[in-house]
Amino acid sequence: MNFIQSLAASQEKNHSLLCVGLDPEPAKFPAHLGGRPDAVFEFCRAIVDATADVVCCFKPQFAHFAALRAEDALERLVAHVRAAHPQVPVILDAKRGDIGSTAQHYAAEAFDRYRADAVTVNPYLGRDSVQPFLDRADKGVIVLCRTSNPGARDLQDLIVPDEIGGGRPLYQHVAQLVARDWNANGNCALVVGATYPDELREVRALVGDMTILVPGIGAQGGDVEAVLRNGKNAQGAGLIISSSRAVLYAGSGTDFAEAARHEAQKLRDEINRWR
Repeated sequence: MNFIQSLAASQEKNHSLLCVGLDPEPAKFPAHLGGRPDAVFEFCRAIVDATADVVCCFKPQFAHFAALRAEDALERLVAHVRAAHPQVPVILDAKRGDIGSTAQHYAAEAFDRYRADAVTVNPYLGRDSVQPFLDRADKGVIVLCRTSNPGARDLQDLIVPDEIGGGRPLYQHVAQLVARDWNANGNCALVVGATYPDELREVRALVGDMTILVPGIGAQGGDVEAVLRNGKNAQGAGLIISSSRAVLYAGSGTDFAEAARHEAQKLRDEINRWR
């Protein structure tokens, strides 16, 4: 079973398109975790255990762990998900993109060291920079397409020539390229931010039923109804809708995990109302 199949099974089992992003920020942790040497792992493990039956996947953000010198916590966290919640895939949000042997090592890092089921990648060095990821047919390759940040327009909206002599925005070219040429193993997905629902609609029209990871719900202001209206596929799915801070920091007391679960359930149910 490859990543896309595992994801579909998890979505069906938990009746959920919600992904919880794991972006640890110790300054926002509950006070009772303050100063504890393993606080990053303990916090993230509690969130995982509280929400595993209401999400379709988890998405740890690599830089949040690495900046804290907590790569070991990330390894143990993924191992915990695999042991305790094996039906829930893990996406490593690392946005890798490089060439040659470096790309091969990045793929080994994501899939062999951290044992992620999928990883986010940057396509702007071209196909050879993501080929080592694409070659892992059982793993997911989630390609940045139209990101949720305001500066995305600086490059992703640039008009580039197409094969029929016209022009289209670069993000549309990326979407079509991935769907048509890079997805031979059926293991690709795209990232399109919730803050750009019109662009999400355009990408959906270009890529058919391909899975789209949609960050930006919650703290970044993305609208659930607009995401579903513009992004769902013909089966009412085809989306991974990600929320991080709104779930992680829903509570600040000893019951923080229960508060996170409540917020995750609320988001899942809201998503399902618009499906």
